[in-house]
Amino acid sequence: MSTAKEIMHTGAQCVSEHETLDTAARMMRELGVGSLPICGDDNKLKGIVTDRDIVVKCLAEGEDPAQMTAGELAAGRPLVIRDTADEDQVLRVMEQHRVRRLPVIAEDDHRLVGIISEADLARHLTRERVAEFVTAVCTD
Repeated sequence: MSTAKEIMHTGAQCVSEHETLDTAARMMRELGVGSLPICGDDNKLKGIVTDRDIVVKCLAEGEDPAQMTAGELAAGRPLVIRDTADEDQVLRVMEQHRVRRLPVIAEDDHRLVGIISEADLARHLTRERVAEFVTAVCTD
């Protein structure tokens, strides 16, 4: 059985909680991703900003992405999983919370070490497990 560390993709680049959403959007474009972890001055994970968040929580609300910061979207405590968690735990958390991206933190120092996305699940799990995940997360 795979662990979160084996499933995740590494090299997740953070956007600072003080950066504006237009900066975050440019980073997403340059990196070819639809989301970025938001990190604070202490390098701890504060949340995740998605391209959809920028549209729905900023633009659609009449806010200016050149003024609104990533930190303003980082509400509540971010959902994470430890790098030692097994695939059952990963799927349980993602399905229970209906999330398609899950930050992975190191067991020893709680720093961000990667992110698990739907594509990562598809590469590492059986088709049956991926189908169960998609059904649980994507159905109403």
